[in-house]
Amino acid sequence: MAKVGIVMGSDSDMPVMAQAADFLKKMGIDFEMTIISAHREPEVFFDWARSARARGYRVIIAGAGKAAHLPGMCAALFSLPVIGIPMKTSDLGGVDSLYSIVQMPSGIPCATVAINGGKNAGILAAKILAVADEALEQKLCAYAEELKNEVVQKDARLQEIGYEAYLNK
Repeated sequence: MAKVGIVMGSDSDMPVMAQAADFLKKMGIDFEMTIISAHREPEVFFDWARSARARGYRVIIAGAGKAAHLPGMCAALFSLPVIGIPMKTSDLGGVDSLYSIVQMPSGIPCATVAINGGKNAGILAAKILAVADEALEQKLCAYAEELKNEVVQKDARLQEIGYEAYLNK
């Protein structure tokens, strides 16, 4: 089965990256998670990214803050899709990370989700894999139905009790 590689530059990124892992687990998608610093251990990073396809990865989710080189370098070294997650930083709120990931040069695309968008990265990885996996596509359709039902239930509650009571629930 196709796997997703989840890589982050620091363990401080773990709460966001775990959201991607949790969604992949819910969908029954195999993944491996690792911490590698592109700046502090470049040889290890290069080996990891270059061998990702041989290890069965079909998508990489890479999270990084500040200069955020990890997702872009994964995209440069890995021939299949890379999804970058810009991390919220204390200095610039994650906008620095977002700009670093979305401004990849022509020919080296890196899909990018919202700042701290771990769950959406997991969903996007699942959707990419679902292109060739009908059972996975059905799981994603069921998930979308769950989301719809949550909204319907919330609206029914709002209509039942009114907005003041809803705000004070």
